[in-house]
Amino acid sequence: MNSPKEMMIDQTIDDIRWNAVRMRDQSADASFVYAVKTTGVYCRPSSSARLPKRENVEYFDTPEAAEVAGYRASRHSSADRTAAATQRASLVAEACRLIDASEVQPNLEELAKQANMSPFHFHRVFKAETGLTPKAYTSASRARRLREELSTPGTITDAIYGAGFNSNSRFYESSKGMLGMRAKDYKDGGLNSVIRFAVGECSLGAILVAQSQRGICAILLGDDPDLLVRDLQDQFRKAQLVGADSEFEKLVAEVVGFIEAPALGLNLPLDVRGTAFQERVWQALREIPPGMTVSYAQVAERIGSPKAVRAVAQACGANHIAVAIPCHRVVRRDGDISGYRWGVERKRELLQREA
Repeated sequence: MNSPKEMMIDQTIDDIRWNAVRMRDQSADASFVYAVKTTGVYCRPSSSARLPKRENVEYFDTPEAAEVAGYRASRHSSADRTAAATQRASLVAEACRLIDASEVQPNLEELAKQANMSPFHFHRVFKAETGLTPKAYTSASRARRLREELSTPGTITDAIYGAGFNSNSRFYESSKGMLGMRAKDYKDGGLNSVIRFAVGECSLGAILVAQSQRGICAILLGDDPDLLVRDLQDQFRKAQLVGADSEFEKLVAEVVGFIEAPALGLNLPLDVRGTAFQERVWQALREIPPGMTVSYAQVAERIGSPKAVRAVAQACGANHIAVAIPCHRVVRRDGDISGYRWGVERKRELLQREA
């Protein structure tokens, strides 16, 4: 039997939930559902269904819990979910705009307050919509702005504050993870950074693997090894490129082994440089199992941006890490496999092997 204090807490929670149902509060939709004893159905708090009597209502944390208790979804559920999804997408898009536009990056509490949510609820909704936590999105946005600022005339201090850091010390705490090198070196075009690389052969032709201080930064495929090296030089124009030793060539062998037998998997630290959107796409690509293909539209659906099909295709084209980020598993809606950075025949061969 509950203590008087526990009963008081339960009553307070019920009062808050009933008020959310009465006000059809969309921000509470991810927190609970309510079920109506007289009709045997459950709804979200923002449901457009007729408001029931309070004494006929009970609450569940999830729709699954309500169904276990014997309730079925209301016929209004589909419309309610569509409206709720639209509302969530709008709130998160506004939060992203605020992050990208703010000189001083907003914290979780400020973002949640703008969305009229609790910090915990906002964090969960933001990650569900974008595939990134608010902190990760903020870091990606700040890194993008920092790279842009460092590429323009001015001092490093100007770039640091222009990217939203409120002090030099805060910047230097995280600069290595953002740039992979010192800010001065980055502003000088990566002049002092070192990238080790090696070229090998596989059944698909020549292969180049390169590694920065952060991890694998390029896996390139082609017919001409010299062209692959020039491609690497174009990507990192002022970096010091070093032909790797025999130890590094073992890494190349591991990558080649993955190409020859994809089911073995590849577990490498990837230096994935891209926008927050590209990172979402590339993460979705890594989740496609060998032997399966998906369309660009399906990838867009998986990352929660169903209208961004063209942007997904561009992110696939911007992928410099062949095979490990398997953009070869993405095809057109009609099954056509055209559009592969390293040639359609290589894409077809990879897919045939995996199948």
